[in-house]
Amino acid sequence: MVLGLALAFAVGACAARTPIAGTDLGGGPAPDFALQDALTGQSLALASLRGKAVVLTFLYTQCPDSCPLTAELLRAAQGALGADAARVELVAVSVDPDRDTPQAVRAFTDAHRLRAGWHYLIGRREQLAPVWSAYGVRAAPDQGTTTVTHSDALFLIDPMGRERYLLHTDAGPDALVAALRAILQ
Repeated sequence: MVLGLALAFAVGACAARTPIAGTDLGGGPAPDFALQDALTGQSLALASLRGKAVVLTFLYTQCPDSCPLTAELLRAAQGALGADAARVELVAVSVDPDRDTPQAVRAFTDAHRLRAGWHYLIGRREQLAPVWSAYGVRAAPDQGTTTVTHSDALFLIDPMGRERYLLHTDAGPDALVAALRAILQ
């Protein structure tokens, strides 16, 4: 009987683990930083969001391709989370300090219908560069254009402030929601 219970427990434990899309980041502490939230004008520290899961990404408001897709992915995932959305904060860090003004951020935010739990952080290049570096993000203006080369990385940080998963926009909203629900458990 004990052997049967142990076997049932082992099978149940294996069945409960659904593979998560993306790269497992190992659960080390997420590098902390503080920048100005363009929507509130207040400083926001990543550490102040402890107790909630965080999706951290790097965007710019004039982006013609990946940033609008990322914003729509975030909005779709937020909607799919239902009541769990209140336990998740979405944080974008600018990769275009010259053009990501509070006005541009408000227009981007409105265009993508992002509201509660959404923060778009801005600053001067010398404030942003250490954050980019801490997360392995290269933000480089393309010569002679208005575009900025950067990745579409989504860093998922658990409520204890630990880096858990790295996903990209092509993972889709279902994968993002599944990963967020896993770190909220």
